[in-house]
Amino acid sequence: MFVFVCAGCGAELTTPLSQVSLPVHARQKYGNRAQLPVLMESGTFAVDPDPWGGPWRMWDEIDPGEAEARGIYAPVYALSDSTPGASVIAPGDIRGTRLIPEKRGGACCGLDGADGPNMACEACDLPVATRVDDCSLWQAVRLSSDAVRRVPVDGIHAAPLSWAELAEKGEKTPPFEPIATWGGRLGSNHYWSWSPQWEAAAGQALAHLLVASQGQPVKVPGGVTADVFQRALDALLPAGSPKRRAVLAGPGQPSPDAGVDILLAPVHPQTGQTWTPASPTASAYLVPLPLGVWLWLVSPQPYLPVPASGRIPQDVLRDDPLPLLPNYLFRADRETFQHTLVRLPAVRSPWLRTILENLTQGTSANLF
Repeated sequence: MFVFVCAGCGAELTTPLSQVSLPVHARQKYGNRAQLPVLMESGTFAVDPDPWGGPWRMWDEIDPGEAEARGIYAPVYALSDSTPGASVIAPGDIRGTRLIPEKRGGACCGLDGADGPNMACEACDLPVATRVDDCSLWQAVRLSSDAVRRVPVDGIHAAPLSWAELAEKGEKTPPFEPIATWGGRLGSNHYWSWSPQWEAAAGQALAHLLVASQGQPVKVPGGVTADVFQRALDALLPAGSPKRRAVLAGPGQPSPDAGVDILLAPVHPQTGQTWTPASPTASAYLVPLPLGVWLWLVSPQPYLPVPASGRIPQDVLRDDPLPLLPNYLFRADRETFQHTLVRLPAVRSPWLRTILENLTQGTSANLF
């Protein structure tokens, strides 16, 4: 457990927090006027290794060697020149700070952090953090790595959960959810949608699946997994056979066959490590998936609604009528896909660079 203190005066700025992995959807911008919830669970923090927010430099201002040193192997529109390593926390876990009104940024419904740190230490006025809560953005506070220090605190230091414990106790992330929009003259509104978390997870995984394909066709398991990945894979990769085979692999699942090329595996939510088989196959490529998404894919329905008489039992599905499914095919999050792909060295391959260029030019818009 840690608390974060001001680097200028030492004042405590947070409640005690434990470190977890940065969620895949941390940088996601979703929809139009959508109200996204808090990014981090209360009592946790995650370190973002990449710079975030302004100042920005356009791609033609950056030497290719510098970009590769930063882990970027293909052109992007612009790169952040801010200090990397911000610690991301839930807004409710911040203490001893005040907002800086003139640093509102270009937001329309809240704060977007475009003008840099917008929270200052109450004790010494040093800008220490950036609050983000604008529409279409996940709500979070980003503590600047050059303005705060992390201090250990006394208490119980629990070891990370084992994979077996996560498989048994982990919380599934449903693929559909209602999305709220900011209220207008007609009040607030809701619509039923594919989960933004799923779209971001698929964006990251799809980039890895393309690398794992080696330019060959890929076949994923049927059901929800196919709904999420197969249409994009078929559109982006050449047709034909044989196809490279991807399977869901992880704790509690059967050992993958020797002929499997790609493993769709969960990421540990605390350590950020991707699950690996006890006897790893040298040629199998591990594609990371957030644990909650992976748990749903391996066991897609947590329980079945059951008929009842008298008082409604606790485990009965209470939606009446049942929620509508989204009226569009699943689409991976475009920005998460691009953010991931340009950071994989394999993107330097001509065929992958072509896919990235088509995405930039909008020719793959129907997939994202």
